[in-house]
Amino acid sequence: MNNHTNYLRRVAGRARTVLVFIALVLTATQCKVTYSFSGVNISPEVLTYSVEYFPNRAPIVQAQLSQVFTDALMDKIQGNTSLRLSTDGGDVDFSGEITGYNTRPTAITGDETAARNRLTITVRVKYTNLVQPELDYDTSFSRYEDYDSSQNLTDVENELIELIVENLIEDIFNRAFVSW
Repeated sequence: MNNHTNYLRRVAGRARTVLVFIALVLTATQCKVTYSFSGVNISPEVLTYSVEYFPNRAPIVQAQLSQVFTDALMDKIQGNTSLRLSTDGGDVDFSGEITGYNTRPTAITGDETAARNRLTITVRVKYTNLVQPELDYDTSFSRYEDYDSSQNLTDVENELIELIVENLIEDIFNRAFVSW
């Protein structure tokens, strides 16, 4: 009878362990905890996003910049979150305008000529989060790339715009979705 009693105690102990494990799993699945290796931190209640067209209101207008910027922002969100694009206004919304597009010399050589030029793009972004309004912002973002003054801007402009827009989008995305 002693062996039978020991056996029953072991089975009961295992059963309790299994029940505790099941209770922990059920409790854990009810919590709203999100983990991400990318650093993206979006409330589970946020399901959709919208990006309004960013008109170019800079004193110097580059013809394709508005479309390139708007598409790049949508692509970044689509590729790095599980949010769905909404055309009617999403749980989070991005709007704004391109406010600056200029080039100027940055490095002057001894004979008073520019050795390097800098292309700068500035974008004003209004981010609205309907689920967590405390995360809303209305901020200007600015980025630049330098290029050799021996190069014509028109020859390097598309490449520079691509680099600058990529950095601007990263800044905007991080401000909206990454909390370190």
